[in-house]
Amino acid sequence: MEELNKTELELNQSCVIPYRISDGNVELLLITSIKKQKWIFPKGMIEFNLSAFESAKKEAYEEAGVVGENETVELGSFELKKKNRLSHVKIFSMEVSKELKDYPEKNLRKRKWFTVKEALENIENSDIKNFVQKLLSNIKPANQNPA
Repeated sequence: MEELNKTELELNQSCVIPYRISDGNVELLLITSIKKQKWIFPKGMIEFNLSAFESAKKEAYEEAGVVGENETVELGSFELKKKNRLSHVKIFSMEVSKELKDYPEKNLRKRKWFTVKEALENIENSDIKNFVQKLLSNIKPANQNPA
């Protein structure tokens, strides 16, 4: 029987993919990570008094300064292993309804709207790229003709 690594910590996190539809095209909002300045989506710990989606929406506000609609789609989950940490990450979509000029982490991160193609080129995590593709299959732009 394998001995468990006692230093490994398991965390529950949630992540939100903020999007908007501009001129019939889907755009994704990415933010920079604080340490390495990589383009990522808002993500954080699921707070004990909030649902996974409520926590994700809170991260979107704190890290990216965006507020979204309450209707959401849980796109799925994946495991992220970093150093001695294993995170179970739930991924949600959120259509942005308001972009704020002032928010808690404004001075710590950059934020930028990307086309889907540009976002996929800037995201390193392959699991996250798969969730972007899944999000696209769930979005029906208003001016798109029904199939």
